[in-house]
Amino acid sequence: MFSIHGVTGQTFHGPLEQLIQVPGVIRAHHARDLAREDEEPGAEIPRAARRADEGGANYEAAARAYQGMRHQETERGPLYHAYQIMSREVTAVRAESRIEDAWRTLVAGRIRQAPVLDSAHRLVGIVSERDLLTVLNVEGGAVRDVLARTVAEVMASPVVSADPAADIRRVARVLLDTGFTGVPVVNETGQMVGFISRGDILRAVIADPPLSLWV
Repeated sequence: MFSIHGVTGQTFHGPLEQLIQVPGVIRAHHARDLAREDEEPGAEIPRAARRADEGGANYEAAARAYQGMRHQETERGPLYHAYQIMSREVTAVRAESRIEDAWRTLVAGRIRQAPVLDSAHRLVGIVSERDLLTVLNVEGGAVRDVLARTVAEVMASPVVSADPAADIRRVARVLLDTGFTGVPVVNETGQMVGFISRGDILRAVIADPPLSLWV
């Protein structure tokens, strides 16, 4: 399950299939259908491809053969969830913080982005070094010129978050479709409990690669 958080609070909570219908959240839709919660992504073959190819093979027959082969698998690797791979030590910035303070926080943490929290510690957005560089100049690693702005004025908001039990394959799909390089993890009480980056997902694949889950 995924949520959308902004300055007015949580505005959405639901599965990925509903998330992609929210205007302005997903930057592009893939041509293939989404798999259901109990299926692997990419399991369905487009029905439009029903003609025979140049060699005489029928696409629909090939799809049936592939499906049959997939269901013969008797052993599967573990399905990872967000809470299993997320970073629990998360560097966040405050919405009311000055731009230069947020920049120093990113530099000190050696990170390129950070979740943004309001005064009540609720997730309201995410800010990247690219966002900050739109209102400040850095020369030789030091801040030179900076406009009088707060993080709230340059952050990306609303932002998508994942539940701790979200399937990381679906988290990866959200990263691809939104263009973000990370997703905050928020529990049922609205507290941010972790953060998943693309690097976290890649490390999970390398550490335990049941490759059939990632096709």
